[in-house]
Amino acid sequence: MKKIILLFFAFGVFSFIGSCSSNKKESIVAPEGMNVLDLTKYGKPFAMFIPDTTNAKLEIVQQSYGALDIKVGKVFAISINDAAADLEMTKNDIKTDEVNKLKSFIAEEPNAILWESEIMQPEFHFLVNQKIGNAEFSFEDVKNNEVNPFGKEAIQKMFDCSKNIKEVKSPNK
Repeated sequence: MKKIILLFFAFGVFSFIGSCSSNKKESIVAPEGMNVLDLTKYGKPFAMFIPDTTNAKLEIVQQSYGALDIKVGKVFAISINDAAADLEMTKNDIKTDEVNKLKSFIAEEPNAILWESEIMQPEFHFLVNQKIGNAEFSFEDVKNNEVNPFGKEAIQKMFDCSKNIKEVKSPNK
């Protein structure tokens, strides 16, 4: 009888260990100087890289129009929308803008654009579409008329972070 109980106990322990290890989340490692921000608690099935928040304040704001804005200090501000943007229409709008005149497209990819424009001084902006699972999202720089636009280096970092988001699978899948 003791052997049967011991056998069931051992089977239970191994089953428990096996089930725990299969539910383990995949670890995402951020590049140097960056942190991983898991956005699943905001209804997004992914994580993204953001600048280190040791010396800069992280702000996450759910906008009334549906966008989720991620800001780190004054050097990083991305707006995430729950639908892909129409890149062709956006490119046409950029090309025909009479106020913020297009200087050049720095990157033109099937799902992403990065451009330089100018009103009084050079400005840089980006738009990236991503498909995660069955959902589509668009990422763009937050435009704020109260402060100077981001420089090329900051926009390039946000562009790269938007292109390198990582899907976070739920433990039950």
